[in-house]
Amino acid sequence: MSKVTPATRALEVAGVAFTVHTYDYDPDAESIGLQAAAALGEDPARVLKTLMALVDGKPVCVIVPSDQEVSMKKLAAATSGKSAQMMKPPEAERVTGYKVGGISPFGQRKPVRTVIEQSALAHDEAYINGGQRGLQIRLKPDDARDALKAIVADVLA
Repeated sequence: MSKVTPATRALEVAGVAFTVHTYDYDPDAESIGLQAAAALGEDPARVLKTLMALVDGKPVCVIVPSDQEVSMKKLAAATSGKSAQMMKPPEAERVTGYKVGGISPFGQRKPVRTVIEQSALAHDEAYINGGQRGLQIRLKPDDARDALKAIVADVLA
């Protein structure tokens, strides 16, 4: 497994400090985020999942703790939209350039608006997908927010 991905390159260019962590990815896991947290021996609240949604038909990246779900109503409100829905996996892969299970908010094919759940910023360090299945990046959530120019909002269901 390569530890250099578009995500790690984007963080290096942005001057963000991070460490790379690998784990055995289970394609049959019910929840990729929870499986990653268990494999890393971390609290699921510190292992953030990257989801792709559509708000008023436009792609939006959403980062939330792996043990939580997104409220589509709150997501739409956070981005001044009317309605939101999850993006279908093939579309998420096409938009981001990453495979589902390895989607990172960093280094996507084309930058999209990003929302980070406000509770994720409560941790000193968090894990976010590094752009490959079984690859996580540990960094300060505030650094992730700044690098992504993310909107901070309560988007939990």
